[in-house]
Amino acid sequence: MTLVGFEAWAALAGDSATSRTEWAAVVAAWSQPHRRYHDLTHLAAVLGLVGELGAAAADPAAVRLAAWYHDVVYDPRRGDNEQVSAQRARAGLRGLVPEARVEEVVRLVLLTAGHDPEPGDANGAVLCDADLAVLAGPPEAYAGYASAVREEYGHLTDEEFTAGRIAVLEHLLALPALYRLPAVAAAWTPRARANLSAELALLRSRAASGA
Repeated sequence: MTLVGFEAWAALAGDSATSRTEWAAVVAAWSQPHRRYHDLTHLAAVLGLVGELGAAAADPAAVRLAAWYHDVVYDPRRGDNEQVSAQRARAGLRGLVPEARVEEVVRLVLLTAGHDPEPGDANGAVLCDADLAVLAGPPEAYAGYASAVREEYGHLTDEEFTAGRIAVLEHLLALPALYRLPAVAAAWTPRARANLSAELALLRSRAASGA
């Protein structure tokens, strides 16, 4: 059973014709050719980490479903991807899982817009920590992630992308905590902050030089 296969999906949303249709649509969305980082590989990585960290969640199934939908709509030209992804989750899951779980999935997907769950939000902590795990990778892996994100924003000039990316990095570095789960925060936070700070310094240097 692969992390993004139907069996994994059916464990959460059941095995019905409607469920199969929705799974296929979700996988197709994550497979769109314009995606370079926010693709099936990223989805599988987040699902895998949610599985590892899920014991800390209050509703692990809701967190896994939110992982499936957290970037199901991803258009670098728009600024409301999380909101539209949340709407897509509500429409796609209705009738497949209990309504209360649908609404929790919607809440969690919206949370990934800022990655700043409230204290005590165990579900939000698991999803956000899994989604931001890439920031704590080895420098070469982080560089690959940053390069893939730049490709997704190929419609922007270097100046436009640099300004927007600097804002994203500053937001992440200003969060009260990058990671909320004690099981990962101690190990991941220093590496993530080092990667983010290095990229930010590079982009600020480029912006200052006009390169």
